[in-house]
Amino acid sequence: MIETMTTHHKAAAAYLKFLNLVQAIRSQPSFPFIDPVEEKLLNLFAAAWHEGKPLTVVAAMGMLEGISPSTVHRRLAGLKEKGLVELEQDGLDSRIKYIVSTPTADAYFAQLGKCLDMASKKSARSAS
Repeated sequence: MIETMTTHHKAAAAYLKFLNLVQAIRSQPSFPFIDPVEEKLLNLFAAAWHEGKPLTVVAAMGMLEGISPSTVHRRLAGLKEKGLVELEQDGLDSRIKYIVSTPTADAYFAQLGKCLDMASKKSARSAS
């Protein structure tokens, strides 16, 4: 039981370190402010991109349960204005637009990955 609590404590400590590091990234002037809905959308988009799934604007508008499609569309427009996503028109049907990542979004996710690595390493060192 004590070992399990210690394991949970270490995991919680690593997560809190991760959150602190992420907050530091988000406070940098080089990264645009994103609200919680935009962040959730961006994370969902990243998961789709990682799986190699093409992501249409229509599909994105239904991704967040409990949030209206018009709100999602506004947040998508905000992510586009902030340089985190781009829209590419389908080659055969100009009505279809795909949401694609940008170098800014890729750099953001790379920084988040580094935060995760740093938090994990700090937790591993403190456990030793």
